[in-house]
Amino acid sequence: MSDRARFKHVAVAGITFQAGSAAVDSSTIMSALVYQLTGNSVLVGAVTAILRFGWLFPQLIVGFLAQRAGSSMGYYMIGAFGRATCMALLAAALYFGAGWPPALLATVVMVLWTTYAFISGIVAVPYNDIVARSVPSNLRSRLLAVRFFGGGLLALGVVALADRLVGSLPFPASYAAIIAMASLLMFASSTVFTAMGEPETGGKGQAKPGFFDYLREGIEVFHTNSTFRHFVFAQWCGGAVLMAMPFYVVQASNSGFGLENVALLLGAQTLGALVSNLLWGWWGDSLGKVSLLRAIALGRVLPPLAVLALAQTGAETPLLAHAGVFFVLGALANGLTIAVIGFLMEISPDDQRPAYSGYFNVITAPAFVLPLLAGVIASLFGLHAVFVISLLAALTQFAILRSIRV
Repeated sequence: MSDRARFKHVAVAGITFQAGSAAVDSSTIMSALVYQLTGNSVLVGAVTAILRFGWLFPQLIVGFLAQRAGSSMGYYMIGAFGRATCMALLAAALYFGAGWPPALLATVVMVLWTTYAFISGIVAVPYNDIVARSVPSNLRSRLLAVRFFGGGLLALGVVALADRLVGSLPFPASYAAIIAMASLLMFASSTVFTAMGEPETGGKGQAKPGFFDYLREGIEVFHTNSTFRHFVFAQWCGGAVLMAMPFYVVQASNSGFGLENVALLLGAQTLGALVSNLLWGWWGDSLGKVSLLRAIALGRVLPPLAVLALAQTGAETPLLAHAGVFFVLGALANGLTIAVIGFLMEISPDDQRPAYSGYFNVITAPAFVLPLLAGVIASLFGLHAVFVISLLAALTQFAILRSIRV
């Protein structure tokens, strides 16, 4: 298959997955679902913490196995089709469990969400490896921008359907229908990506290192590679920034925004992601991935600052203000993904990319349980404390990224 054909397959698979993941966005749809089921701030924080930690933790093992085998597609298939199946089961649970006690339904939702998160984590290492071997470096940021732009357009259609479903169907059947859409889109994405096959690796699988040798190599990379080490430190701060993500929708609810209109916030977030993609794609390929990382880190100061400023008014915050915050959150989230994936591909040696992905994502995984801690902080000290911590973490991340020289 030609490079052009592979570019198209990766782009189409990314577009359909992006739209599917928007329908189960952890900071809007899933946070609103859990908040309505439980009213518990700790569980709302757990939604994002579970997703991020589950996404990152399996990558150490998958990185080792893929590096040894010299092949990644099999692991991608397990993760990609597995997560789509989890979403189908979650949709079924919400539909058939409408009459269950709320505590039982909430438990089933959290168990399936946790399973989804950890199975999703199997995808990251093989995806990065296959895409890096399929698409040249000078096209990767644009590829990701095309993925997010097309996925954003498709996600707007998902948002429109989600808004109608929430308005016309009873809770939680409305969420069952939205999550069923996500599952179908994820199945489509997985099918398109696997259909292109895996590019040649240029060599045999490395069967000689054992798992503990692999771990020692990861520790050595962390100690000897200063660029990699500073990137890890910056990502730890990024986890602290993200601790506020599930609480933007809670803050909106506290300010008088009805959660029956949560699809409007998802729409603003999706639109922000959509219109920013051309900028991020050009920036990453033309000015460099580290430059894009710095810009995004500085931009992440804005949402918590805006929420804290709006809270000082002491009045109900208008819809437009909430939509503006979610618009910026969507733009920054896409830019961050383009920058992090692109920079990790850049600093990973071609013959060790699965290993480097595994090292990086597992070392940074603990930082992404911070939204769970944020739920405790919100319960004890209020939501404003969470946003202050997020703001300070964004400033620290920017300072660390300024020290990276490539």
